[in-house]
Parts: sequence; structure tokens; C-alpha cells
Amino acid sequence: MKPHHSFFCPKILPVTFILLLSFFGESLAENHENFLKCLSLQSDTISKVIYTQNNSSYSSVLESSIQNLVYSAPTKPKPVFITTAFHVSEIQAIVKCSKKYGLQIRVRSGGHDHDALSSVSYVPFIIVDLINFSEVSVDAEEKTAWVQSGATVGQLNYRIAEKSQNLLAFPVGTCPTVGVGGHLSGGGFGPLLRKYGTAADHVVDAHMIDVKGRFLNRESMGEDLFWAIRGGGGASFGIIVSWKINLVAVPSTVTVFAIPRTLEQNATKLLNKWQYIADRVHEDLFISPILFRMNSTMVSIFTSLFLGGIDRLLPLMQESFPELGLTKQDCKEMSFIESVVYLDGFGISESANVDVLLSRNFPKKSFKGKADYLTEPIPEEAFQGIYDIFFEEDEKTIGLLQFFPYGGKISEISESEIPYPHRAGNIYTLLYFVDWGQDTTNEAFQRHDNMIKKLFNYTTPYVTKNPRSAYINYRDLDIGTNNNEGPISVEEASVWGKKYFKNNFYRLVHVKTMVDPDNFFRNEQSIPPFRLVKDEL
Repeated sequence: MKPHHSFFCPKILPVTFILLLSFFGESLAENHENFLKCLSLQSDTISKVIYTQNNSSYSSVLESSIQNLVYSAPTKPKPVFITTAFHVSEIQAIVKCSKKYGLQIRVRSGGHDHDALSSVSYVPFIIVDLINFSEVSVDAEEKTAWVQSGATVGQLNYRIAEKSQNLLAFPVGTCPTVGVGGHLSGGGFGPLLRKYGTAADHVVDAHMIDVKGRFLNRESMGEDLFWAIRGGGGASFGIIVSWKINLVAVPSTVTVFAIPRTLEQNATKLLNKWQYIADRVHEDLFISPILFRMNSTMVSIFTSLFLGGIDRLLPLMQESFPELGLTKQDCKEMSFIESVVYLDGFGISESANVDVLLSRNFPKKSFKGKADYLTEPIPEEAFQGIYDIFFEEDEKTIGLLQFFPYGGKISEISESEIPYPHRAGNIYTLLYFVDWGQDTTNEAFQRHDNMIKKLFNYTTPYVTKNPRSAYINYRDLDIGTNNNEGPISVEEASVWGKKYFKNNFYRLVHVKTMVDPDNFFRNEQSIPPFRLVKDEL
């Protein structure tokens, strides 16, 4: 497989409320039957959107949004129930009855959680799939939008461009099938981060269901909880069903380029120079190298979005990064929405079809990712060690690194403004990604898992320390997990929590303690509540 210049991303049947399959055991079966009866008393419509394991559509609904094939394997735990609710009242019923009958809730918007915490649990659970909560309502005059959590980033980008004549946008990523709910609740960023910061920085209201089954907006949830769900991982606090966002201005014409350079074409020196200028160039300019092996050499593709025309871009590049040798012929002018398609690797022709952004049906892959933050450049000579790791693997082991520049707006906002803390001082984010396509064998998993861990270990001296920072939207259970069945201490959770949130972790614990003291909304990396006997903050 040849990597390109993309950003990774990588019939409902009524249910008769009957006993579940005998292997659950008599007590569990009775409990689950009572759960279904509870739902029927809470909602007149819920039976049409609940799937049990003996429903003929169960498997197709389960697998529809699991983006990582690693977690589609038959050996992975499956939910007792899945719901594809259409109405808030149905979600409220799910929360109340799940709490009463001891089912853990996993909420899924797009299914891109790298370690599939939205689709897998090792205790009895139900998936709340928000695929039917996918409306996007844009007010171009007010420069705002309401977007439901089950909409995809591609749908959001498309509808904003459609309603604003390509003059408004939102600073999300470009991978079209990523769900808005997960993206915003983890912070969310893309090629507009240097101009406008993270997606969560622009959230101004939200609608959610809390642990008591109440429907809340910003006013009724209060500012502490509203702070927490914008980058603190929404799954810890409730089920966020929609978001109000402020839109941002983009010019009618933007410019993109994607220039490959091999080792023989001085890729190492170019990468090294990029480290010194990427966070310092004009905030309208975003340059993101992608590094991978091709045959017997390494290739770095310098991918870029510039918020303006070619004539303005070329002098900026000549001033800041002349070594790349950018020419007018390397550049393409287009609308911002076309650039979203281009940056995701689809390419642009004379008549670009941006309708591709509306689709949820892209090939699924087996993959793993990790993230780091750097405050100083990697020494030029240290790149050889990275190359050696790539060359140690056979060519069918596919891995890449993406260097995501900081500086500009994302570095100007206080690290405590929202839970996403990675701000001033970082020069770039380093994203690690391995992909083994449709191969679901354990051998392929081990090979790629070993490779990404080698790369991650090798870069240890060059990345942030105490803690080694991480990004919750690049979920990584290797950095630490909660005990998912018994009590969770704040001290134990801080092992991974401070990597994602720095000291914001402790404010998140405070909010969790106020809104969900019994820790109903939980997973392997959810924020724990403070327990007076065990924890000392």
C-alpha cells in the first residue's frame, strides 16, 4: 500500500421483549428482560430502535460504525443491546433503565475511537448509537450552527460550505467519517488550528442527558459541566446529543500543495528545517509533513493549506521555507470545502465532487495510533534512528508519522480555558499511525503493534516529559487504564489522566464528583469521581 497525502482518519426490526439466550444464565436473562420491560414503560417508541443479540439486524448494526477492524473480531465482547434512538426521550429511557439494571452505557457517534471504547466493554453493556442524531442546522447570517453528535465531520464541513457559499467553516479535522460528538468532546483539531484553535474552543452551547436522565443545556448544566464536556471526554459526564458552534471565516480561495521529497532529495534536512519554522510562519499557513517508507527510501510529503491565493503564498514560503523550492506549478487554488477533500487524499479534478464528504461508507481498516507533543525539535541526526525502525520491518508493514504544526491561535489560548491543555510551548504534535488494511490476523496485529511501540519508545528523549503528553482523540490504552469493574482512585486514573489533560484532570475530577458521584458513566479511561476515604487531591 502506498500512503498518500491524506490525514488519517483512516432493516430496523421491532423487538419482542423476550428472554435472552440461555447462555446468559437465568438471573442475567431475567435482569435483561426486566430492562426491556423498563424501557417499554418509559418510552412508547423504544422497541423499534432496540436490537438484541438474537435480532437478525444486530450484527450489521453493531459493525456499521466500528471503524477499526481489530474490534470487529468474534472474540471481542459484544453488547447485550444496541439502540439507534431517534428521540431524546428514548435516550433518557436508556439512561434510567441502564442505571436501574446495571448495564454500562457506551456512546457511539462515528466509531473512530482508536481503542473502540465506544463499541466494546468487558462488562454487560449497551451501545447508544447516535447515527440518527445527525442533523446539521446552519445559520450563516449569525455565523452559528447546531450540529447533532451523530453527524460526521464530513457532513458538518459540507453543510457549512453549502449554506455559506464557501465563506464559513469550522476548525475540525478532515477525515469525513469521524463523528462530531467524539471529536468535539475530545477537543478536535484540523488544518485550521493555527488560525482558529481547536473545535471545542468554538462550542457555545450543548444539549445533553445527565446521569439522572435530565435534558440539560448550557444554562441548566452550569458552567463547570459545560467546561468539562468541551475537551474532557464527554462520555465521562453523560450523553451529549447536540452542540451549538460559532463558525469561522475562510476566504473564497485557498491554496493547497503536497510536495514529496525522498532522502535523496534532502528530506531529512527539510524536515529538520520545518521543525524550526512550522509554528512561527503566518497563521494562515499550515504545513504538515507525512513521513513513510517507500521501497528502499523514506518519503516526506509536505502537505499544506494556505488561507489565500498563490500570489500571496509564494512570497511567504520564499521568506520562511525557501529550501522546499515551492513553485506556482506545485500549487492548486480552490474553495475551502474542496481543500478538505484534497487534504483527505481524494484529490481534486476540474470538477471536484465534494459530495464524497456526505458518505459514511468508506473501507474499514485495522489500525493503531499514538500521539506526542514536542516543545523542541528532534535533532537532525536522530531521524536516522526513525528510518532504521521503518527499514527493520518488511515492506508489508505499513506505518507513518504525521507532524502537525502548532503556533498561532491554538498557542494563544490558556491551557485551562477548556480541558484540552496542549497550548503554548508546543511546536508540533507528532501522530503515529500503523495500518494493516483488511488483515485481521493476530500476526499482522503483533507486527504493526511492535512497530508503533518501537517508534514511540525511540522518540521518548525528544517529546514532552513529566508527564509525556497525549491526545484523548488519539485514544491510547497503553498509557494507563482504570479498573472497569471495581472502584477507581483518582491517583490511579491520574497516571493516564494527566497525560491527556495535565492539571485540568483535577478540575475534571471535581466536576465528575458533582454530576456523577456514583460513577455510572465510566470506561477504561473515564474521569473518576473523588472518593473521600481513598483519595486526597
